[in-house]
Amino acid sequence: QVQLVESGGGLVQAGGSLRLSCAASGIIFSITAVGWYRQAPGKQRELVARISSGGSTNYADSVKGRFTISRDNAKNTVYLQMNSLKPEDTAVYYCNAEVPSIQNYWGQGTQVTVSS
Repeated sequence: QVQLVESGGGLVQAGGSLRLSCAASGIIFSITAVGWYRQAPGKQRELVARISSGGSTNYADSVKGRFTISRDNAKNTVYLQMNSLKPEDTAVYYCNAEVPSIQNYWGQGTQVTVSS
């Protein structure tokens, strides 16, 4: 089993920055990738950023150049550094751990609100 806990969300003005954290615990050896997703009210959940166990990354076009996903293996934590935040970034942000042939695991989410 894998448990994920997100933190770091909050209220920030447009142009500001936040760093989200996703801490993993349990049996984490089989995780092949971790992604950050977000969901705004009335909209579908979308992939924001993803990092594989090998370190490869990918980003949604809407956040390229502003967001950076990274990891600290010693702390079993994945981060999402969000800079130049825009009101359209407002959403609940979720961490997801991929475990092939088993299932994906989700955290509880953390709210990010960006004011104009």
